[in-house]
Amino acid sequence: MASSSVREMIEQNKAKQKNIQGLVEKLVPAFLFLCAVISILTTIGIVFTLIVETITFFQRVSIIQFLTDKKWYPFVEANASYGILSLISGTLLIAVIAMMVAIPIGLASAIYLSEYASDKTRRFIKPILEVLAGIPTIVYGFFALTFVTPMLQKIIPDMSIFNALSPGIVVGIMIIPMIASLSEDAMSSVPNAMREGAFGLGATRFEVATKVVLPAALSGIIASFVLAISRAIGETMIVTLAGGATPKLTLDVTESIQTMTAYIVQVSLGDIGFGTTIYYSIYAVAMTLFIFTLIMNLIAQYISRRFREEY
Repeated sequence: MASSSVREMIEQNKAKQKNIQGLVEKLVPAFLFLCAVISILTTIGIVFTLIVETITFFQRVSIIQFLTDKKWYPFVEANASYGILSLISGTLLIAVIAMMVAIPIGLASAIYLSEYASDKTRRFIKPILEVLAGIPTIVYGFFALTFVTPMLQKIIPDMSIFNALSPGIVVGIMIIPMIASLSEDAMSSVPNAMREGAFGLGATRFEVATKVVLPAALSGIIASFVLAISRAIGETMIVTLAGGATPKLTLDVTESIQTMTAYIVQVSLGDIGFGTTIYYSIYAVAMTLFIFTLIMNLIAQYISRRFREEY
C-alpha cells in the first residue's frame, strides 16, 4: 500500500510538472510576441508623431525655404527664418571632428586588443575602455566646457568659450569605445588559420594585422564607423553645453555653433508656447535628425551584408 501511494504521488508530481511546463511553453511565446509588438508599435507611434507634426510645420513654412535657406532665426517673430542648413552644418562639423578623433584611436585600440594584447591584458583593458561608454553625456559636456575648452584657448587664444572644436573632441572620446569594441569583435572573429598562414609566409605581426586581419574584418570595422557617426550626429548634452546656441553655416571650429539636437533642447525648455511655429519646428528638426540617423543605420547594415566575409 505504501509503495503504491508513493508511486501515485510521483505520478501526480510528474503530471503537475508537465502541466506547468505546458503552461510556460504557451505563455513564453505569447509574452515574447507581445514585447515585439510593443517595440514595433512604439516605433510606429514615434514616426507617426514626427510625420504629423512635421506636416503641420510645413503648412506654415515652405519646405523649399527649410531646405535651402542658410539662416536659422526662429525667435525673430517679425522676420523669422527657418533654414535647416545652418543646423545641419553644425551637426556635421561636430561629427567630422569626432570621427577624426575616434577612428584613429578606436581602430588602434582594436588592433592592439585583437592582435597584440594577451588574454589577461585584454580582459583587463577592454572593460576599462568600455567604462567610457557608461559615463553620462552631461558629464562629458561639463568636461568639454570646463577643461578641454580652457586648455584649447591656451593654444588658440581667439577661440570662443563656446565652439565646435571642444565638443567635437569630447564626442570623439565618447564614441571611442563603440569603435574599439565593435572593431575588436570583428577582428577577433577572423580565423587564426589566416594569421598562422601569414606568419608561415614570413609576415610580421604588424603586416598580419594590417594586410590580413583588417581586410578580412573590413565590413565589421566600417559598420562600427558608420554607427559611431550616427551616435555623434545624435549627441545632445555635450554640444548643448559646450557648442553654443548660434546657428551658423561655417567651417570655423573656433566659433560658436548649434546642432540639431542642441536646438531641440533649447526650444524644449518650456518658454515656447504650444501650437506656435517655433514649437512645430522642433518636430521638423527632429524628423531631419531621424532621417540622418536612419540613413546611417541603413548604410551600416548594407556594408555589413555586402562586404561580410564568411569562414
